[in-house]
Amino acid sequence: VIVLRLLGTSPLSTEIHSVLKSVCYQVCLAFALPPPTSQITNLYNDMVRFFHSLLLTVSCKEAETLVLIFDSIDQLAAVDGAHRMHWLPKECPPRVHIIVSTLPEEFGILQTLQECITNPESYVEVEPLSSQQGGEMIEMLLKSVNRKLTPAQHNVILQSFSQCGQPLLLKLAFEESRRWASYTVPSEVQVAKTTQEAVLHLYQRLERLHGKVLVSHALGYLVSSRNGLSEAELKDVLSLDDDILADIYQYWAPPSSEVIRLPPLLWTRLRSDLGEYLVERQADGFTVLGLYHRQFLEVVKEYYLSVGDRDQRHWVLGDYFQGTWSQGAKKPITLPFLEKSLEADRKVASQPLWFSDCVANLRKLSELPFHLLNAGRVDELKRDVLGNMSWISCKIISCGIKSVIEDFTMCCARINCPEAELLRDTLLLFKPTVDFMEGKPDASIVYTEMLARLQFFAPSYSSLISEVCQQCISWLREYPHPIFIPLCGFFQPPGGALQTTVTGFKRGITVMEVCAEHSLLIAGSQDGTIILWNVKDVEVIHTLAGHSAEVRGVKVFGKGTRAASCAWDHTLRLWNLVTGKEKHSVQEDHAGHCHSFLLHVDEKNGVVYSACGSQINIWTLDALEPVFQVSGDAPDLQTCTAVFPPRQVILTVSRGGTLNLYNSTSGEFQGRHQLPVLHDEEPVCSAMIHKYGKMVVGFSNGTLSVISANRTISLEMMPCCVKFVAVSEDECLFLAGFGKYARIFQSESNALRTHLAEDLEHEDLVETALVCASKEIVITGSQDETIRVWSLAEKGLLLDSLDGMGVSVTLLALYGNTLVSASKNAYYLKIWNLDYNPKHKTLAPFQDRTGCTALSHSGDFVYFPKTGDKHKIVVWDSLQGKSVDILDASAEVCCLEVAQRKQLLFSGLASGTVLVFPLESRQDVMCIPPLEAQKAIHCIVVSKQEERLAVAYDNAVLVYDINSGDSSSEVEGPIHIFNPGGPTSISSVAVFADYRLMYGMENGELCLYEFQTAKVVPLEAHGSQVTCIKTSNSELHALSGCRDSIQRLWNLELCQWEHEMCYQGFFFQGILCACFSQDDRYVYTGSQDRTIKVWDVSKGSLLAVQYVYAAVNRIISTAEGFIATTRLGYVIKEAFQAPESISQRYNPLQSVKATYSLRSRQHENGTVSAAQPRKRCGNLRRTQQTKVNQTTKSSQICLIV
Repeated sequence: VIVLRLLGTSPLSTEIHSVLKSVCYQVCLAFALPPPTSQITNLYNDMVRFFHSLLLTVSCKEAETLVLIFDSIDQLAAVDGAHRMHWLPKECPPRVHIIVSTLPEEFGILQTLQECITNPESYVEVEPLSSQQGGEMIEMLLKSVNRKLTPAQHNVILQSFSQCGQPLLLKLAFEESRRWASYTVPSEVQVAKTTQEAVLHLYQRLERLHGKVLVSHALGYLVSSRNGLSEAELKDVLSLDDDILADIYQYWAPPSSEVIRLPPLLWTRLRSDLGEYLVERQADGFTVLGLYHRQFLEVVKEYYLSVGDRDQRHWVLGDYFQGTWSQGAKKPITLPFLEKSLEADRKVASQPLWFSDCVANLRKLSELPFHLLNAGRVDELKRDVLGNMSWISCKIISCGIKSVIEDFTMCCARINCPEAELLRDTLLLFKPTVDFMEGKPDASIVYTEMLARLQFFAPSYSSLISEVCQQCISWLREYPHPIFIPLCGFFQPPGGALQTTVTGFKRGITVMEVCAEHSLLIAGSQDGTIILWNVKDVEVIHTLAGHSAEVRGVKVFGKGTRAASCAWDHTLRLWNLVTGKEKHSVQEDHAGHCHSFLLHVDEKNGVVYSACGSQINIWTLDALEPVFQVSGDAPDLQTCTAVFPPRQVILTVSRGGTLNLYNSTSGEFQGRHQLPVLHDEEPVCSAMIHKYGKMVVGFSNGTLSVISANRTISLEMMPCCVKFVAVSEDECLFLAGFGKYARIFQSESNALRTHLAEDLEHEDLVETALVCASKEIVITGSQDETIRVWSLAEKGLLLDSLDGMGVSVTLLALYGNTLVSASKNAYYLKIWNLDYNPKHKTLAPFQDRTGCTALSHSGDFVYFPKTGDKHKIVVWDSLQGKSVDILDASAEVCCLEVAQRKQLLFSGLASGTVLVFPLESRQDVMCIPPLEAQKAIHCIVVSKQEERLAVAYDNAVLVYDINSGDSSSEVEGPIHIFNPGGPTSISSVAVFADYRLMYGMENGELCLYEFQTAKVVPLEAHGSQVTCIKTSNSELHALSGCRDSIQRLWNLELCQWEHEMCYQGFFFQGILCACFSQDDRYVYTGSQDRTIKVWDVSKGSLLAVQYVYAAVNRIISTAEGFIATTRLGYVIKEAFQAPESISQRYNPLQSVKATYSLRSRQHENGTVSAAQPRKRCGNLRRTQQTKVNQTTKSSQICLIV
């Protein structure tokens, strides 16, 4: 099977992403293999991985041989790092062969290949054709058209050819010689000596036949176009060219003064004479015309496209694709023959964005920004392209978001426009979401995403960004289906430190290392996968598959060409990073040893040390042959190991501070020492400072020990367990992390001498850090999900705090100004630019890490437990982006609730106490004592009209009255106390104005309790813990949700559910919070799957779903919609609108990979209206007959995390 690609001959063969996509489709078809999914083809890195794995699959089939030919790879565009050749396998599996060709000097491609593929037999230089070969070819060509040349004419061609030797020159000479007669003497003919000269001779001949203006302009338009022009387009463009029409009609008048166009015969003759040098290609779904070879384009650029000519060609093309002179618009022209100006219709095609509801004008989308930019029409470019949401959404939907980003990148490189750069960065942040979808995104997602990210900047940028936001709002307001309309910014904004999110793993990331010398980033995961990136361009080089368990160590060596890795599958593997292939692997016997891994590569001595617990294996670096093994202490002892080759010593430190020394070349035991002070404490972390021959060890009791190779020991006691130790790249400083702090020490000092007077502090446990002495900064990552940058030069000054990781930060790596962060709790990496423009930094999100939040003053204030100290409540001003107050609590805060009208903040504590803070005078705190000491409060809830307060413990609920006084509100009670009994605890509760309770249990039980009759009405139970109960404003309905996919809408007068909604998302199930709209028509839910949903209360149907990138932990209704908070610390303010009648074609799951089913009861006696008197639940439940109808809808498109 032969697969051939002549690269650069069409738009689809110009970008490596589309080339690999088409090649994979063709190979899959040829070998009857399943093609790649749209999720794979959307992402370039995934496409490369699929291409490599496909070649292995073909090889394993042992069927036909596969030959791939990529001709002229120098013709590939530089997009996606095509010229760095990471996409090309450096070794071919059996029965697979790849042939590539390139010019030797173009883009350094040949040099790159020679560095990766060192075997000289892999290269063949294609030399110029000899005169003999040229003679044979010219004879063959002449014979194909039944022509002959005289010997003299034949010699003239061969003499010219001998100076160049290129087949194209021979081809052009042949075409010229076909026009010679037998009597044409050699002195009368013009034979070019170079290919460019031959092409110029061709153009000059065409000028003599058709006129210089027509030839130069027609060829100029073809070359100036972005992807070529269709024949109809070229005729239209030539008809818009006043110079061409003036040249044609210089001696006579046009047939009509109302309509002027290029006479079609003129183009027909010119195209015929261009012959096979004008070729047809595919671009944007159309057949377009282009010149045969790159040298034809270069001659046109040199001879026909001066700066002024080039600008004029782009101007006319810009007019055409903008549709300026279409639909009857008359363009003025002055013709020499008439000596007056005419305004005539050129009858050119119109250029709408959409030809129909589903057919976009791909040619306009591709060409217009290119021509407006190159014509210098910047204002029109901003108005009609960069700042036009209709354009942006149309191109994202029809061409993909990558093409839109390329347009913005192209424009930002040529014009100074900070707003355009912010728009581009917005698209970059949005791109992972679009790439993850299995189809085209709905336009509503595009408008919502852009608005929710750009509204941060609308007040500051009054032109482009403000206009885009207004367009988004207008479009969303006119949307004919249910829709959320952002009223503020609440997605990750552009322009900040965060550049992008990188995926590729299935589970959390455990190891990460940067090889700055070769711009490499390598990371290993809990799923056993190792991925190698070019960190400069965030481009996947290889995916190293081999480990079957969590990767615990990885080291790059051999000047970035090799790596060693170890994992919990007890294998040690060596990798060739040039080819991405495993070179050697060995199974190690680490069973029973504590998993404290060390991987040390000693290139000088050609060995690799692999330690697990107290067992150390030493292997040869070339073939992983065993050298010796050190068994050490008992296998169950936690042990830290370090290797110091200059002193030929291996140091191990185990429980109780036992220090063992071994010879690093023989494994011979050299002695044992006991570190002072230590008894049963275990070593937790360690690092080796090779520059000074020191091993730093941190212990579980907080002891930090520095052990020198000469056996001197320094100790210092930290306040708590030392979590990690990090060493600067120059090894002059090291850092120890303990609790919420990190302390920096000087490595050179014999004693433990601190470098800064103060420790570096986070809000929660510090998990990782790196010290960059060359930049004089320290970067720390914490369980509080933030990254902090500190200045060494300014005595530990906090320079920046980076939010947006979404999980605890456990790994950091630095390359120049690019910071990479990862977590063992997340399958993605975040890429940050430390050199971002601080002008674009937006208000900081609040830092709640508990999911316990409350809102007041229309979301302007947020209340949450202080990270790292849950005995305090932070009052956060979301308009200023900062904390404005800290409220002290006597115990850990378990739950928060706000009575909005009565301006009270209720705080439930682990001690059982309820603290009540008046929002307008927070210092006047009231205290409600606990029912029983030391019983934590599970939840607090206020009735809809804020007359009642319910406080729920694990097995009791207390109901209080909230009375409005003259100057403040008072809480009286408890009025009622209820003990549900049973083996499980209360998990959620709702209270009514008439003292009724609706409560849910951890085992899923759900009940309604009425204090007046002391009667419990069991309701249909959930299958898992009840997480949310919310009542409607009229208290006639309630919503209950649990940890699984089921949620129910209850008719509280009938005491039975009316609608049961089952929603199963792609990632997580279960709802966390909910609220009814103020008119009780809708109920909004915030879920574990990081979405907000809205449901129709009367029908139970799902109306809309919005992905918000984080779990929603609080939601309250407003007049227009709702306000919510997310785990990322953003306050969401949105309006919701829905038409009175919803189209049957509308699918709320169109852009979400999920399924939902609905079961509804239809009451034979009719539903109970709000005006009817209330009847007791028990009677109704015995008499009412119901039927259940079920409907199911499934998704069409998958939405990313």
